[in-house]
Amino acid sequence: MSELHTHQLLTDASGTETIEPEETIISDETPHEIAEKSFADYNVRADIVESLADAGITHPFPIQAMTLPVALAGHDIIGQAKTGTGKTLGFGIPALQRVIGQDDPGYAKLAVPGAPQALVIVPTRELAVQVANDLQTASRKRNARITTIYGGRAYEPQVEALQQGVEVVVGTPGRLIDLYKQKHLSLKNVKLVVLDEADEMLDLGFLPDVETLIAGTPAVRQTLLFSATMPGPVIAMARRYMTQPTHIRAADPDDEGLTKRDIRQLIYRAHSMDKTEVVARILQARGRGRTIIFTKTKRTAAKVAEELVDRGFAAAAIHGDLGQGAREQALRAFRNNKVDVLVATDVAARGIDVDDVTHVINYQCVEDEKIYLHRVGRTGRAGNKGTAVTFVDWDDMPRWALINKALGLSVPEPVETYSSSPHLYSDLDIPEGTKGRLPRDKRTLAGVDAEVLEDLGETGKKNSRGGRDASRSRERDGRGRGKDDGGKAGGRDSARSGERRRRTSDSAPAADAAAPAADGDQPSRTRRPRTRTRRRNGEVVAAADKGGQPGSSEG
Repeated sequence: MSELHTHQLLTDASGTETIEPEETIISDETPHEIAEKSFADYNVRADIVESLADAGITHPFPIQAMTLPVALAGHDIIGQAKTGTGKTLGFGIPALQRVIGQDDPGYAKLAVPGAPQALVIVPTRELAVQVANDLQTASRKRNARITTIYGGRAYEPQVEALQQGVEVVVGTPGRLIDLYKQKHLSLKNVKLVVLDEADEMLDLGFLPDVETLIAGTPAVRQTLLFSATMPGPVIAMARRYMTQPTHIRAADPDDEGLTKRDIRQLIYRAHSMDKTEVVARILQARGRGRTIIFTKTKRTAAKVAEELVDRGFAAAAIHGDLGQGAREQALRAFRNNKVDVLVATDVAARGIDVDDVTHVINYQCVEDEKIYLHRVGRTGRAGNKGTAVTFVDWDDMPRWALINKALGLSVPEPVETYSSSPHLYSDLDIPEGTKGRLPRDKRTLAGVDAEVLEDLGETGKKNSRGGRDASRSRERDGRGRGKDDGGKAGGRDSARSGERRRRTSDSAPAADAAAPAADGDQPSRTRRPRTRTRRRNGEVVAAADKGGQPGSSEG
């Protein structure tokens, strides 16, 4: 049941001054569709309802059912909800409904027709793409233009989209700030601001940029803030920029402490040399679907993905060293079932919003309990079951003890596990006799290369899956231009430079003599040609300056 009651204070563990919301709405229901009510029952526009119905979305989740009446009434909202609860449409539908599209009455009367009317700020590029896709799904029959603004892509298409006119802008703080300071992005006509995953923006150091963007919007506006947690700085920002917000909290009765009861969590103490073998067997468990493997570093992500591909699995990596085109290629391949294993770093995986992830593997021990919750929360979403496996190295045992205590997992000593351990097979329902390579008859997916790699006109990164390191090394070595031109320019340049060196060497005396004339304000100074004198038995027999070239000698 959902409960509506007055809430006095939002408190913070650090004692930070908190805001007093007008009211608090708490849900203790699982994120499932509410069959008795449709979106139309919440006064959502008919064209938005039809667009959602075409995508198979007919009934709202609890977080949406609580958010829509408040947001559509124009009130500010602080929403506390974990990923996978359906909050994107909770703020996306109000944004689409509030803006005035080209076909809507009153569009011509806008102060600046085509200027952004809604601004959605998210922490990562992948999340920006995911949110924009969800909004476009909801606006298929609604004439509201949506554009994404984020780094890694060329500036020109984004600037052109803004110049042509747009109603909703979804973007990351860095690129939004760039275009705002360059006067390409106008915020003077924004009616609604959405801050999604505000706690993550705090962790990534984006809050100052976010506050700059909010300060550029009109003082009278609607603000919707969503965050899994409410740390002090986020609360302080809410105090400054929100007016009597309604606090909506989506609580899950299946939560067991801080983790979900429908996620089976297995903690193994594994040897680094055997991890890939263990992973290869987990990926052959019965009922295993889409799987995300988390790593600490970009290098580990690339290495694990490469090893899994060599073993026959349809795997792709996504990490910061990949160009934006390659990252989006991997995500599309994952969503389109061309690969079913995604190896990712934490930040890169922030925008992965796929409900049917069955397994999550922490390839290395996480840094703290917050990261653990984020990673594990990628599975068991929208009421589905999930399995989370975490590998803990011997050196990470003290850190794991702290995480275990903070989350109350009751696994202080993870069991030592190898690829041949019987309990590995029984815990994860792995068929007996499974080896570390996927049999050829089960290699049915097309792979990441079957997905189109878009040319995004990227800034600062290669468009290929080679990442940016190779590009940067070429730039540092000064060899990039010749190679990019197919070797022809480099060949011409080197040949020309050789000719210049020869001509310079041959005409050095003449050039030296002419130099004072060219530089009139330089003192006149002529270099004397070198001479060499040969002696025989102490007597001079020849002089090099008599005929011939300087430096030559007879005999």
